[in-house]
Amino acid sequence: MHPYLFSFGPLEVHAYGFLMAAGFAAGLLHWILLGRHRGYDRATCTDLMIWVMVSGIIGARVAYVLENLSMFMAYPAEIIRLDQGGLVFYGGLAASAGAVLVFSKRRKLALLPLVDFTLTAVPLSHAFGRIGCFLNSCCYGVVCGSGGCGVSFPRFSLPWHRQVQAGLLDAQAMRSLPVYPVQLYEAGFNLVVYVLLLLVYRKQQRAGFVAAGYLVLYALGRFVLEFFRGDHADRFGVGGFSVGQIVSVPLLGTGIALIVLLWRKQQKAEGGAR
Repeated sequence: MHPYLFSFGPLEVHAYGFLMAAGFAAGLLHWILLGRHRGYDRATCTDLMIWVMVSGIIGARVAYVLENLSMFMAYPAEIIRLDQGGLVFYGGLAASAGAVLVFSKRRKLALLPLVDFTLTAVPLSHAFGRIGCFLNSCCYGVVCGSGGCGVSFPRFSLPWHRQVQAGLLDAQAMRSLPVYPVQLYEAGFNLVVYVLLLLVYRKQQRAGFVAAGYLVLYALGRFVLEFFRGDHADRFGVGGFSVGQIVSVPLLGTGIALIVLLWRKQQKAEGGAR
């Protein structure tokens, strides 16, 4: 695809980093616009983004290094090469959750409403990141044959390397075999989740439904989309399932349990008010 968008002399702008930065910028703009009506001013939104961005990147990189530990033990200098991609979303989500918890205590903000507010922007930013993955050729899909849905990545891309190593492709081939553009599937899925969460956030009467909805929707989508990923050989897995699928299961259960709990509290409150 296009791992480099453009260059200024010797400086090359990587598509992955540019799209990731664009995702954070879009998330911040979303928070600023939405926060006007929810008591979060521009300064609070900006500070929150710094906390979430820094912790998210660190957590996502640490998770990626742990998932590919054997490779990084052989090439430790590659650990800091964020420009080449290599972030695990669930690691970033966990680290960001901790950052939001600390942020709420330091600013004396109610935690659950802040979590809901924060999560409304996560799928929007994530969609940008997945487009960056597509341009960078990481997080690629499984071979899908010669149908119209497949995408062939250029020579020396990650799919090309893995297919050559697996004996699926001749080393002289100029392009990889067609693979599912699973990165774009997830980007589109995240945009749908973004719209749904925004609708829930505007209408919800009790804090927590956005958080629960996000856990359920994204966990389900991620579990299914992992079946289309073709980079499982590069990542740690258990029993034929990827780490992403394994982590999705408890998150799904947590989301469902939270929905039930919040629904019962709402029914009890409505019953007591009659």
